[in-house]
Parts: sequence; structure tokens; C-alpha cells
Amino acid sequence: MSAAPARLLTGLRTGLFGTRANTLITLATLLLLSQVVPPLLRWALLDATFTGNADACTRDGACWAFVTAKLRFILFAFYPPDLQWRPTLVILLLAAILSLSALPRFWGRPLLFAWPLTILACWLLMQGAFTDTQIPSNQWGGLPVTLFVWAVCFAAATPIAVLLALARRSKLGGLRTFSVLYIELMRGTPMVGILYVAMLILPMALPDGLSIDKMLRAIVMVTLFWAAYIAEVIRAGLQAIPGGQTEAATALGLSYWRTQQLVILPQALRIVIPAMVNLAIGFLLATSLLAVIGIFDLLNAARASAADPKWLGFYNEAYLVVAAVYFVICFAASRYSRWLEDRLKAGRREP
Repeated sequence: MSAAPARLLTGLRTGLFGTRANTLITLATLLLLSQVVPPLLRWALLDATFTGNADACTRDGACWAFVTAKLRFILFAFYPPDLQWRPTLVILLLAAILSLSALPRFWGRPLLFAWPLTILACWLLMQGAFTDTQIPSNQWGGLPVTLFVWAVCFAAATPIAVLLALARRSKLGGLRTFSVLYIELMRGTPMVGILYVAMLILPMALPDGLSIDKMLRAIVMVTLFWAAYIAEVIRAGLQAIPGGQTEAATALGLSYWRTQQLVILPQALRIVIPAMVNLAIGFLLATSLLAVIGIFDLLNAARASAADPKWLGFYNEAYLVVAAVYFVICFAASRYSRWLEDRLKAGRREP
């Protein structure tokens, strides 16, 4: 046996049975799995129905025929079927810009210009631009809405959060007070409350005759809300940088903004990579709260699909599909965080 498999087996044996406590925990886990896994496999595979209609499905097994019939609705909700290539293209565009943003070799000014262009293209595609049919945002839904709101809000909130974090550490009392009040107010308000402000209060604050699309109002308010949370994470990274580095940069003649750009922020952002990815995952899951203002995100579309009178009650299958989508995205983000930490050598100390 080669060295790598041998080390793996040794690690597993030590971790699972190395101590009496580990052995008891391992045996208890195996016992629990023996009680849970066989019924789950029986429900998901052996007694499942893969084809047919709702009458062919039984309550003893999963009805994967429901998933086949309603998958397009789960992914795209009420978007017109003949134009669903548009939200599909939106998903691909968002996946492409997120993939490019994840690779350090593409970090630079071209990527900064690519983001607003991609967002504009996605918005126009979802609206049905350049066609005879305009698609109102009430018909948007499913995975494109979840990814669009998540990507746009997180991307727009991050630069705002950097400014808020710097303002909270500023020596200017008024600026620091404003930042503290803003951050604490937003962090002390539930996201549901922010969404109700976007839905009910913001339209009343607009001048007569001026209206803003519901989706756009939600994106603006969610961006401002998320910025407060990201600001605190970035502030933690800023506090981890020794003050001597700022003094050294000042002694070299660098201005405040050049010091932050070239010396402080690159190090601070490296330190908070795990926390930022954790926030991004949490924000992705929080997009399900858009349902409270009538926006059909992925989870809400899945719930609505199981309310179809022809396929009534198959909520387990619908939620499993959504859970699988969320898991793939979140697991990929988690692994990316580990890779980026190793790539940038974040948090490592030289011996």
C-alpha cells in the first residue's frame, strides 16, 4: 500500500476508534445510520415512482415523476415557457461572472467593468428586452431570481461595506457616528422588516408619479442591509492589521487612500475570506425571505409547484430539489474558500 492511502487509513482509524469516546460516538453514529438510511433508500428508490402522473404515485415512495413534470416551474416559476431561454442565459451569465471573479488572475479593472455590464444584460434579458413581449418582474422567479438578487446585492454591498468599515475607524467624529448608527440600525432590524420597508414605505416616500419596480426596490434595500453585516466583518480584518504598517506607509509618503488600497485592505480582505464566504452562503439562503413580498425565489417557486391541484402535496420532493441546488452552490463556495485561502496563504505564519 502506498504512503497516501496508508496515512488515510491511519487517520480514519485514529479518528473513529482512537479513544473510547471516539469508539462510542462512531458506534452510535453507525446505529443511527442503520435506522435512517434503509427507510430513506426505500422511499427514495425502491418504492419511488419515476414516470406517470399524480395518480401513479403512492405515499409510500417518492414521486420523482412530479419533479420531472414541475422542474421547469421550480427553476423559472411563471416566466413564459417559450422565452425560458432568457432566464437560462441569465443563469449562465451569472455563473460566468462569478467564476471569473473567483479566480485571482482575473482580478483587475476589466472585471470591475464586466460586473455592471453583466448585471444590465441580465436585467434586460429578464425583462424581455428587444422582443415584442415585455416580461414584468411579477412573472420572474425561480433560480434566476435567487442568483440575480444574491449576486447583485452582495457585489454592490461589498464596496459600500468597505467605506462603512473605514468610516467606523475614522478619526472624524461625525463620520464615525454616522457609520456606527447606520450599521447598528441595520443589524438590529430583521431582514423581513427591511423588505416590508421596500414594499410598503419606500413607494410612499417617492414623489408623485414616480414608481420603482418591486424587484429593484428589494435589491436596493437588501444591498443596504447586507452592507452593514459585511462592514463589521471587514472592520475585524482592518483591526487585525498592525498599526505600524499604516505608520510605515505614511512615512513613505503614501496618502490615506493609497495606504488603504495598497497596504491595508489587501491584507484585511485576505484575513476575512472565511467570514466573507460564510456571509455569502448565509445571504444566499436568506433570499428565500423574498417570498414575504411576493417575489418567487427558488424556494417559493418549489412550494408553489407542490400546490398545483394536479400535483397536490408533493412538498418533500420539491424541497429536496431545492435543497440539492442550495447544497451544490454552498458546498462549492465552501471549497472555493479553502482553495483561495491556500492560494493567498491567508492566516499562515512563517516558522
